[in-house]
Amino acid sequence: MALTKREIVIASPFIIIAVNFAVAYGFGQIIGKWAFIPMILIGWALWLFFIFKYGGKESIKKWIKKPTGSFGWNILAIVVGLIPLPLFLMHYQLLNHWTIWLPWILLALFNPFIEEFYWRGLLLDYTKTWSNWASVLYVGILYAINHAAFGINSEVNSGLELVISTLIMGIVWGWVYKKTNSIRWVVVSHFLVDFLGVSAAAFLDLYEKGNW
Repeated sequence: MALTKREIVIASPFIIIAVNFAVAYGFGQIIGKWAFIPMILIGWALWLFFIFKYGGKESIKKWIKKPTGSFGWNILAIVVGLIPLPLFLMHYQLLNHWTIWLPWILLALFNPFIEEFYWRGLLLDYTKTWSNWASVLYVGILYAINHAAFGINSEVNSGLELVISTLIMGIVWGWVYKKTNSIRWVVVSHFLVDFLGVSAAAFLDLYEKGNW
């Protein structure tokens, strides 16, 4: 019996998580901490496939439209995005080589759109018949588990604290979309997290080494 579009989309995070862990293990054996690059690129390819296959341009237009409802939800998204600011202030000097600042910039510019279109846009749309809490928690939990794969090769990105913080961000961003019918400010918040978190340096554990 063939699966419906809805069943495929709802099940897709499990495929993506399995691929992400496999890529982390496989490339980790070859290029170590730099495995984050193929992880991100393959992740982008998978997310874009599902976004355009099961969402399309009209969905993207809907996701980035002007928010409705209370603007307080958008402010909450920005507050969450600013949480890594102390990390940036303490570690911005690690961005002293193009092999660090280039992936950091590219990730911060493109990743928020692609991830949020998939996790908050597509998945929350396809689970909108569920209760709000069930929908947000389902997506938030799987979002956090997917990010746990980065901890396979990076000590900074491993541990329960990272999973919990990612889960909280996913839940907040999910509620912002539910309450405003837009992920415009969610994308901005996600950009701030990636940008201020000095992501490339974190993946390479340069936080702990203190130098490049």
